[in-house]
Amino acid sequence: MDYAIIVAGGKGLRMGGEIPKQFIPVAGKPILMHTLEKFKRYGESLAGIEGLEIILVLPKEQHEYWAELCQKYSCKASHTVVNGGETRFHSVQNGLKAIPDFAEGVVGIHDGVRPFVSLDVIERCYEEARVKKAVIPVIPVTETLRDVTQGKNVYRENYKIVQTPQTFDIQLLKAANRQPYSEAFTDDASVVEAFGQKVTMVEGNRENIKITTPFDLKIADVINS
Repeated sequence: MDYAIIVAGGKGLRMGGEIPKQFIPVAGKPILMHTLEKFKRYGESLAGIEGLEIILVLPKEQHEYWAELCQKYSCKASHTVVNGGETRFHSVQNGLKAIPDFAEGVVGIHDGVRPFVSLDVIERCYEEARVKKAVIPVIPVTETLRDVTQGKNVYRENYKIVQTPQTFDIQLLKAANRQPYSEAFTDDASVVEAFGQKVTMVEGNRENIKITTPFDLKIADVINS
C-alpha cells in the first residue's frame, strides 16, 4: 500500500482574504479538492499494488468547514483527515502517525495548494522512490539569480526549483521524522538529508505551481482555460 500525505495548513494571509487559500474555488471547486482528486486518479492507475491511501493534514479548526465543502462539491476522493501541527515538520509527523508502524511502500508528501501536478510526475516520483528511497521533482531555473550576501549574480545552471510530491520509502521517512525539529528543515527532503539519506531528483512539470498569492490565482485560471 502506498500513501499520499496532503499538507494544507494555509491561513490565507498572502491572499488578503479570510478564506484559507486551499479552500478558494478554481474551476468550480476548492483548490484542495482538485489536489486530492488528482492523487485519487493516480491511485486508480496503480497496477500490482494495493492502492493509494490519501491522508489530509488540516488545522483542527478547519475540519468542520472542509467537511461542509466536501458535501457541497461532492468530493470524489476518499481520504482521512488528521490535525495539522505547529510547523510543516510537525504536520507531516501527524500524517505519518496515521500510517501503520510497519507499513511498507512509498509515501508522497504534497502541498495541498499544488493542484496542477501532472499524473506523469506523480508516477515518476513514486516509481523512482521504490528504488532510490527519496525523490523530489525539480524544474530548471529560468531567471537570473543574485546572491545578495555576496553581491553578485550566480550561475543558474547550479540551481533547481523544488516541487512536490516528495516521495520516500515509508520506513525511511518515519525514522527521519523522529529526529528533533530543526529550523533547517525547510521541506521533507531536508529532513531525510539530515538523517543521512541521499535525495534523487526527477523532472517536474512547470504547471505545478504553489498557489499562494492573488497573482497565482490568475495563473491558475489561465492553466484551466
